[in-house]
Amino acid sequence: MSSISSREIKEQARSLGFDPVGIVPAEVLTTEGERLRQWLGRNLHGEMDYLSRHAEMRTDPRQLMPGARSIVCVALNYYRPDKHSDDPEIGKISRYAWGDDYHDLLRDKLKRLLAWIRERDPQVEGRACVDSAPIMDKAWAVRAGLGWLGKHTNVITRQYGSWVFLGELLLSIDLEYDSLIEPDHCGKCTACLDACPTGALTAPYQIDATRCISYGTIELRAETLPEPIASNLQNWIFGCDICQDVCPWSRFSKPTDEEGFTPRPGITSPRLDELAEISPDEFSTRFRRSAIKRTRVTGLRRNARTARRR
Repeated sequence: MSSISSREIKEQARSLGFDPVGIVPAEVLTTEGERLRQWLGRNLHGEMDYLSRHAEMRTDPRQLMPGARSIVCVALNYYRPDKHSDDPEIGKISRYAWGDDYHDLLRDKLKRLLAWIRERDPQVEGRACVDSAPIMDKAWAVRAGLGWLGKHTNVITRQYGSWVFLGELLLSIDLEYDSLIEPDHCGKCTACLDACPTGALTAPYQIDATRCISYGTIELRAETLPEPIASNLQNWIFGCDICQDVCPWSRFSKPTDEEGFTPRPGITSPRLDELAEISPDEFSTRFRRSAIKRTRVTGLRRNARTARRR
């Protein structure tokens, strides 16, 4: 057992803005791993081939970091109360991409947490993980008691609903672990399934990514958007917040205190005609240090042009 306590690590994590925080042992995700393999086997991940690579590593964090003993699981509220426009000439961008790229922001905070731990015990090894790393963020968040997996397949927290980013810090030390699991509070509610315009939520807790607007507008590299995504965009040009917006737990949303998530000028009401013809240089400048660069200039233009035709 390390001389650093779990309580101290949690307090430091909260001082960096993370809340909630949980700590669990690094071990194989047997049940969750089997569900992942079945999902991949049905090709419900579409062209996201990176999800099938290192599948075994995703289920065992000790393959990702040999010597890992503990996982500090964190959540960071990103909710902003600004509303999406209903103007047919205005595009909609998912709230998570309104500010700076969360990958950079969360990774920096986790590295600062690791540096704080190593100041107290230089022998500690660690690795900061945000969702681009081959690790099952949602599964670990549930195991650590941060929240429960909602029927829309996002983790829901009591404090902020599902408007949270997830991250992990793998550590080479044993700690005191959390054992309380947050019960599933979705009950009989099917608001998210009923509201999904493409039927991507095929059943509670199950998603067909190939029908998801977020997948189509962000991950898909095709020249044209497939049906039923193209005919149901509802002006979404990067991501989609529908299933989160209609979730009853969103009533507990609180504005984030993280300045990095402050919406950039014009990001909440981008004009479709401008984005349909945006140049590579303007794209690079306008969306520097933004998660929107994930879709590339060709993807954003495709999305905006498709939305304008509907």
